[in-house]
Amino acid sequence: MKKRVVIIGGGIIGLCTAYYLQKEAAEIIVIDKSDFTSGASYVNAGLITPSHIISLASPGIITKGIQWMFNSSSPFYVKPRLNYDFLQWSWLFKKSATSQKVASSIPVIRDINLLSIRLYEEMKLDENFNFFYKHQGLLMLYKTDKAGEQEWNVGKKAIDCGLKVEHLSRKLLQEIEPTVNSTIKGAIHYLSDAHMTPHQFMQQMKHFLIDKGVVFKENTEVEDFEIQSNVVSGLKTKNEFIKFDEVVIASGSWSQQILKKLQINVPVQAGKGYRIDVTKPTKINIPSILLEAKVAVTPMENATRFAGTMELGGINHTINPKRVNAIANAAESYYNEIQINEDDKTSAKCGLRPCSPDGLPYIGKLSNFSNVTVGTGHAMMGWSLGPATGKLISEVIYNKKTSMNINPFHVERFS
Repeated sequence: MKKRVVIIGGGIIGLCTAYYLQKEAAEIIVIDKSDFTSGASYVNAGLITPSHIISLASPGIITKGIQWMFNSSSPFYVKPRLNYDFLQWSWLFKKSATSQKVASSIPVIRDINLLSIRLYEEMKLDENFNFFYKHQGLLMLYKTDKAGEQEWNVGKKAIDCGLKVEHLSRKLLQEIEPTVNSTIKGAIHYLSDAHMTPHQFMQQMKHFLIDKGVVFKENTEVEDFEIQSNVVSGLKTKNEFIKFDEVVIASGSWSQQILKKLQINVPVQAGKGYRIDVTKPTKINIPSILLEAKVAVTPMENATRFAGTMELGGINHTINPKRVNAIANAAESYYNEIQINEDDKTSAKCGLRPCSPDGLPYIGKLSNFSNVTVGTGHAMMGWSLGPATGKLISEVIYNKKTSMNINPFHVERFS
């Protein structure tokens, strides 16, 4: 039977979900409170990262967070506030930040990333798409021996997981990335990673879906749901009532608010990140993370993107110039001949990443409702995990065997 599916959320998770659902001949409506041109899916670093096997909730991050709490230009900034959702999330985050939980999540994060990179490469072979995609790996550049040793410990764990990783001396690094300056001591090179130009892919995917009959409703907010027994039969917006057979909640940092309308509490906090695009050629060849500064650098099709910071300060889109300057200063301190001018900094944009307390996404059905599926909480891996999440959601909705075990992503694991 043909299903009518409403997807709430027009970011990378929502569009990839629509992509796999249209393969099942579903009738699809995607609604979003924006106009489908902004948000984290458009301003992220464009990295596909099997290398990111350590979850956000890791031992030591709380100590760093406390140290950085009162520094508004620090890489990880938490704005203290007396808000129940934030305090609950913080407590759950603390409980999750253990060595045992990090170790158990490593193969899970690896597997969903590898599934996603395979799916991106399948899309790239599709004649309907012509998006920028390169598989050059990811360099972790370090200035201090301490940072290098810490990252190499992660690199060795990645090798144990079957990923290809190399520890590059300064001399070897200089051969493949001559633009790094003399303060850089070396790099860990994760050869499994790839990179893209996010806004280009999003535009192509939207056009593809429209051609396939998917309906997009922009600037549309969900006001309430209609519930009949254990089924959500429709939703109300300001202008209409939309009926459906299935609904997918892929609303990023707004997911917790929307799920509360169904009396379900799924802890999510918005982690703001910033990006600066430099259109002047930079000669940077390979995507990198500037380890001490926690800044990502991605050479995209028509620009080099410098992105970073994790700011837990609630849902807002206020641009903090101190954080923009911190990204620019980091870029200039790691590379030769990089100068980020005031126009580039003034044009900086931000996006809100939906962070779960344990660093794993939420993917799956709600227990109280037979037709509600959730895909959110991907933190800094939303871009990386978009296709895998979309495919898994489509498999859940059509009762197919999932491409991987989704039990670790159980939506109500904190209930």
